[in-house]
Amino acid sequence: MGVTIDAPGGPMAAHLSRPDSGEQWPGVLVVHDALGMTADLRCQADWLAENGYLALAPDLYHRGGRLRCMFSTLRALAAGRGPVFDDLEAARSRLVAQPGCSGRVGIIGFCMGGNIALMLAGSGHYDVSSVNYGDIDEGRLPTLADACPIVASYGARDRSLRDTPARLERTLAEYDVERDIEVYPTAGHGFLNDHRGETPVWALIAGWYAHTGYDEAAAADARMRILAFFGQHLTT
Repeated sequence: MGVTIDAPGGPMAAHLSRPDSGEQWPGVLVVHDALGMTADLRCQADWLAENGYLALAPDLYHRGGRLRCMFSTLRALAAGRGPVFDDLEAARSRLVAQPGCSGRVGIIGFCMGGNIALMLAGSGHYDVSSVNYGDIDEGRLPTLADACPIVASYGARDRSLRDTPARLERTLAEYDVERDIEVYPTAGHGFLNDHRGETPVWALIAGWYAHTGYDEAAAADARMRILAFFGQHLTT
């Protein structure tokens, strides 16, 4: 269902998905990729709700214009500050305040959203983070010293993130952060997204280098791992 969040920059649309049964559930903030709010993102939130999580997916491009918002968000991520972080905190606060939220909250992100999920893992605001083909700048690796448990998934054919899984494993091992990092041999970038029909041409061209595309087997295994990890850290 569509909801509106009172964000610092004005009303922000979001997709809220509730489980069909039960009275109290852990919350999960669902962070979109560079394409913004899409059918795929709503399906990811619905999938989490089907598995017992109160899922909220905010439209971080609510200020208008996909490309303008995308570049603004990427600049904010590079700087480590900016309106997008205010929007994310507003969304997290709304999620925690939702009737039925148990108070335990995870974050899951895809591509650009995976970068965000990794950056916010050390913020102290989340109990668990699911990073899907996400990265973090070398200079920000020390922020992971206090990170929550992280489950991360990558595709071996994704040339844009070739060194990321090993670097993340080394860093989290150094800081003794609980983790589950998997690299799928047959998958490329974006392998959890089976809604490629809504991808604009410019994104398809950019995705060639990263072998972007859905991989059914990798997606099924990644979802199984994510649910197991979330179950361990959000429901127990």
